[in-house]
Amino acid sequence: MSSILKLENLRVRFSTHRGQLEAVRGVDLDIQAGTSIGIVGESGSGKTVMSRAAMGLLTGSNVTRDGRISFDGKVLSDMSREEVRNEFGTGMAMIFQDPMTALNPVRRIGSQLQESLRVRLGMSRKESRARSIELLTLVRIPEPKQMLRKFPSQLSGGMRQRIMIAIAISCNPKLLFADEPTTALDVTVQAQILELLTDLRQRLNMTMVLVTHDLGVVAGNTDYVAVMYAGEIVEQAPTTELFANMKMPYTEALFKSIPNIQMKAGSRLPVIEGRLPDPTDRPLGCGFAARCSYAQEKCFAEHPELEEAKDGHLYRCWFPLGDSIPRKVS
Repeated sequence: MSSILKLENLRVRFSTHRGQLEAVRGVDLDIQAGTSIGIVGESGSGKTVMSRAAMGLLTGSNVTRDGRISFDGKVLSDMSREEVRNEFGTGMAMIFQDPMTALNPVRRIGSQLQESLRVRLGMSRKESRARSIELLTLVRIPEPKQMLRKFPSQLSGGMRQRIMIAIAISCNPKLLFADEPTTALDVTVQAQILELLTDLRQRLNMTMVLVTHDLGVVAGNTDYVAVMYAGEIVEQAPTTELFANMKMPYTEALFKSIPNIQMKAGSRLPVIEGRLPDPTDRPLGCGFAARCSYAQEKCFAEHPELEEAKDGHLYRCWFPLGDSIPRKVS
């Protein structure tokens, strides 16, 4: 299996009135073609910034991106913005977080679907309309011809998300980023969207990066998982290995916060106490130490590097789960 996207020491900083905000801190990630990888972490962990940086979507005088980004044999980090844009649609595509705002409210669905087909693939109006109907059918939207005439405000959240998926896959991209694709959708619709994405990935032979805060979302929909915290990857492993043998206390905390059918009615969900460290003033040691029930003195004084357990299972922790360690006394 060959690599389709490789990030090497990726760093992203934003200049703010409070100083340099480091959103992504030296991330290394190698995504193999044809696989599905989940990027998991709570809000503010850096997963969305990392994804957009990889696609070259971060612009502005206050943004600094360092490191090497390689896509499908090309070094994107050495290319101009216009050269990177030429990879959009046919090379890389993204489903953005909020389908309520990602679609243009004053343009019909057909117009928004056909735009990329005509610009990227050079299709005629007739060809792009026929292809749009095919795409709407592919994402399981009933009465696709009538859908072309509608505006986003006439659709439910689930239908808007299906439209966003249709636009993203319209030019047959090799790599698809799905950034929180089930946000603001009810549980039934979430399951339908995840099933659809998995089906499309396999049918179209795409590589997919599923960005989410929910470990439950990646459980049955990915081959590999990378857990992010405070701008760093803190654990990385094949999905089955990660769930069977978690090493990082943060991963365990995320897992415990997933609703469980065995929980008693009315019981409170476990939460991760505290908050992410200030990205403009990083602590010396482990970024999770202040919130970790396993933390020892070393955790606050020295920053852990990624260690390998077995079979490519990486973790960033001085006292990984499974070792005989005492809990911190509160």
